[in-house]
Amino acid sequence: MSTIEDVARLAGLSRTTVSRVINNHPYVSIEKRQLVVDAMNQLGYVPNSAARSLRNQKTGMLAVLIPKITNPFYSQLIESMEIAASERGYQLIVCQTRYSKKKELTYLNLLKTKQVDGVILASIQNDWELIEGYLQYGPIILCNEEDDQATVSGVHINQEYAGYIATKHLIEQGHRRIAFCCRSQSKVGNKREIGFLKALHESGLAFNEQHAFRDTASIQDGKDVFHRIREMNDKPTAIFTGGDEVAAGIISEAKRFNWRIPEDLAVIGFDNQAIAELMQPTISTVHQPIQQMASIALETLVERLYSKNNQSREEHVLTVELVIRESTVGSKIIRVSERNLLQQG
Repeated sequence: MSTIEDVARLAGLSRTTVSRVINNHPYVSIEKRQLVVDAMNQLGYVPNSAARSLRNQKTGMLAVLIPKITNPFYSQLIESMEIAASERGYQLIVCQTRYSKKKELTYLNLLKTKQVDGVILASIQNDWELIEGYLQYGPIILCNEEDDQATVSGVHINQEYAGYIATKHLIEQGHRRIAFCCRSQSKVGNKREIGFLKALHESGLAFNEQHAFRDTASIQDGKDVFHRIREMNDKPTAIFTGGDEVAAGIISEAKRFNWRIPEDLAVIGFDNQAIAELMQPTISTVHQPIQQMASIALETLVERLYSKNNQSREEHVLTVELVIRESTVGSKIIRVSERNLLQQG
């Protein structure tokens, strides 16, 4: 924990000068004041007296941390959150971490320095024990992400079940060699993989680790995955991807090499983005209720701003829906809800 002496040392000024800046003393030059502010920001220092007064102030600003704004899922999530925030009189700051642990902690310092009132984490890179300390400065809500160690509220789908129903659908189409795409070291991806493997195990199918494709997130990644599959001797006949963009990349490249979808390779995506309906063939996918997810996350965060307990935990698990299109069954288009699947099982 940094002290006022640390700030003075870094700024190259006396402790008295730093104290005067903190207490808004009028007889401090602009240059010295800026040196102190810069040193405090660099050290993440919040003086006790300032912290006490700041706790009762509101900025009207909320931050949402996402890994990549170019991902259509996060773009749609942000749009829905901004609308929900505006309706409640708040402004939304979008912070792109690019899967960097360091950037994530840097943006969480916005809460510590009271530049925002609360934070929504739409992805998590650091262990929860590193994030938990920021709760003393304001509320944090999880959205889309889940962490078993988290002590805060969150909204998400059952990622494990989503992976399970997608894989089960491919198995029901007669596939026995099924590939899997995900992002390495992603809690969301890990849970989907658990569901994927569970569906294989229930059907007595083994998983070939060569059919696992890590760090896939874009259309180009999908194209690269197709070429890796094309060069295999033991090719999979179906693939469960971690996103519709990856699925679109696989399909577009497969068509370029005259592969038939789904006859030569069945493909299922995730998120049900617009591209899933625009592709030819259309893409079977797992639908996420993004607008509902964003609205609940925003509403929960605002409630926490006026609550004395930032660490009460309430989980909102939303229903997933499997949308079956041409990339797995040909010309048929079917929507299968989680409730229907549970009744069938």
